[in-house]
Amino acid sequence: MSTRPSVIVVGGGSTGCGIARDLAMRGLDVTLVEKGTLTHGTTGRMHGLLHSGGRYAVSDQASARECIDENRILRRIATHCVEMTGGLFVQRPEDDDAYFERKLAGCRECEIPAEVLSGDEAREIEPYLAADVQRAIRVPDGAVDPFRLCVANAADAVERGARVETHTEVTDVLVEGGEVVGVEVEHESGSGEFVHGRAGETETLYADYVVNATGAWAGQIGEMAGVDVAVRPSKGVMTVMNVRQVDTVINRCRPKGDADIVVPHETTCILGTTDEEVADPEDYPEERWEVDLLIDTLSELVPILGEARTVRSFWGVRPLYEPPEVGSEDPTDITRDFFLLDHGERDDRPGMASIVGGKLTTYRLMAEAAADHVCEALGVDAECRTAEVPLPGSEDFSVLREWMDEFGLRSPIGRRSAERLGSRTDDVLGGWDGPNPTVCECEAVTRAEVHDAIDSAGTELNAVRIRTRASMGNCQGAFCCHRLANELVPEYGESAARDALEELYQERWTGERHALWGEQLSQAMLKHLLHATTMNRDGDPARAEEPVDFAAFDSGPSSNGHAKSRGASDVDT
Repeated sequence: MSTRPSVIVVGGGSTGCGIARDLAMRGLDVTLVEKGTLTHGTTGRMHGLLHSGGRYAVSDQASARECIDENRILRRIATHCVEMTGGLFVQRPEDDDAYFERKLAGCRECEIPAEVLSGDEAREIEPYLAADVQRAIRVPDGAVDPFRLCVANAADAVERGARVETHTEVTDVLVEGGEVVGVEVEHESGSGEFVHGRAGETETLYADYVVNATGAWAGQIGEMAGVDVAVRPSKGVMTVMNVRQVDTVINRCRPKGDADIVVPHETTCILGTTDEEVADPEDYPEERWEVDLLIDTLSELVPILGEARTVRSFWGVRPLYEPPEVGSEDPTDITRDFFLLDHGERDDRPGMASIVGGKLTTYRLMAEAAADHVCEALGVDAECRTAEVPLPGSEDFSVLREWMDEFGLRSPIGRRSAERLGSRTDDVLGGWDGPNPTVCECEAVTRAEVHDAIDSAGTELNAVRIRTRASMGNCQGAFCCHRLANELVPEYGESAARDALEELYQERWTGERHALWGEQLSQAMLKHLLHATTMNRDGDPARAEEPVDFAAFDSGPSSNGHAKSRGASDVDT
């Protein structure tokens, strides 16, 4: 049994994974539990913006300063998770001149590099900007892959001795003598590096300290411990376009509101977002009008968006928090800063703290604050090193290497693989023994990369997806879902592969339902028909009662020129 101080971190988003890594680096015995996959909550449902701080330079300068500082740190320690696209705050004729000047002044006050461009200069950078954009402020915004970032933090924590349990839901917080001493969990499903329990089992985990890093769900965990954590979940809707209509983050230069940002992310653009307070982070309406709002409004900045194909939409909840004495009525007025709640000091419930608010760009800073607090509470003298030590995959990495020659891959596929894998590219691609075809053409994911993800994720193809982006491209899994499942068969068998395929296919469909018009409707129908006819996944009872005799296709033509078997004629029909 370990003699090191022990900590349970609840929540497998960016903050929870960051805390687990930080505490493991400081030598503590860490267990992280997450009820779904890593990034199951808010982290996996954000628009991918690496903030420069420019969005908060007028309304929340403390958050703006944190963002630019963490922006610079993440560019050093997470190179394979970040793309420095740059950002533009653009002004249309109806936008306020005075606000533009306040934005510029605010950026400079917060030490955010800011340069004023004319409309023509902005269009030289982004030719699809509207012709009536008058001017813009250029800032160092970027795009960050939240999935890759979380996995890298979790993997580093595991390498340093931490235990990471996904599909493990906290069912109770254990309180003895008025002090939090651990949690009770239920293991649901899954297999692989980040899953050690068996489905359906319950387990009691004791620890010297518990950190509640569940974001919008922090109130539910707090209630189990008998404390009030008044998180105000705010729903944001985002829409994924078919290609990158812009290569720079485009922000509307006006006070915060709905539909004011376009983020180029990997092979797509993500339009964002709305801001609506909801009572429950898992139970809120899905509205088609919100998707229409994003497209119609942002087409004023980038007109080609109105003609482009919408691939899917998705929803996330921001874990907004403000001290109870503030009581803002409008969630858009709530600070994007983060808060560390010491429940021993605040609620006379020692042994537990909650960290709430914030944003992905400041996840490392939030983790540092939480880890500092835990170490102080447990009497551990150890400093934070997460701002200096690169995450796995980011050590000595450059995307300019010629992976094509080294691994026999076509250049675009090698480049995309290298961008995802970073410094692990040699090990993953170079260490693969055997043919290495492209499994997902849209995102250029090869068999070697898929199996590297399976080694960690087991049969959970949604976890493979977040590690590789397979099935996240234009076809939304139409041509690769079944290929991904096929890669599971040799080790896990047909039954497990079919279950994994169904789960992945349904997850992809969830985001497509609200984007079914125009060309995307045709794409979705093609996807359905491919899967329904090729694998009878629509459950046609005729196929179930009398399966197609595929061997009959080799029996030769009949006298009328058609295949002899009934099965073959069924297929023709």
